[in-house]
Amino acid sequence: MPSIYQLKPAFQNLLRPTVQRLYERGVSANQVTLAAAIASVLLGALLAIYSHLSWLFALIPLWMLLRMALNAVDGMLAREFGQQSSLGAYLNELCDLIADSALYLPFALLPGVSPWLVVLVVLLALISEYAGVLGPMVGASRRYDGPMGKSDRAFCFGVLGAGVASGLLPALWINVLLALILLLLLYTLYNRVRHGLAETA
Repeated sequence: MPSIYQLKPAFQNLLRPTVQRLYERGVSANQVTLAAAIASVLLGALLAIYSHLSWLFALIPLWMLLRMALNAVDGMLAREFGQQSSLGAYLNELCDLIADSALYLPFALLPGVSPWLVVLVVLLALISEYAGVLGPMVGASRRYDGPMGKSDRAFCFGVLGAGVASGLLPALWINVLLALILLLLLYTLYNRVRHGLAETA
């Protein structure tokens, strides 16, 4: 199944002039990675503390768009300007997982939303990304298969955040959508393992 990740090349082309300017100003890929993660954790903490202020969840879709851009920027700085490093590889994977967890967990505090569903989505997101990272360990590539990869999850939680902030998405429908995300994460996990094994066959 397709994933939003497949749109990444076109997105990168739009960002290339900005990346060039950042490089000329001495900004490094690791700095961008860390800044995006720290901002995500701070936003997650804000939403957790003030989860009763539903309008704050409008920050989720806005930040998801900016964060997707920052994720593309750090990768382009690393690849196109010789900033790839072992530390960068660790930061790229770990910071994404930390940021995702921080941004998704506050939904568990919303009235009527099943905290178990939110926690299971976060756990399965972590496991599916781990399955993707395991690809090189078995002789395959790093797997980004969908249908519920990083970019897809960011889009889904952006929609959920907008729905909460606008009051147009009741708790029942949030639970239904979380259950759907959970099923798609299971399928993503299956796809990543299956395609990784097929690549090494």
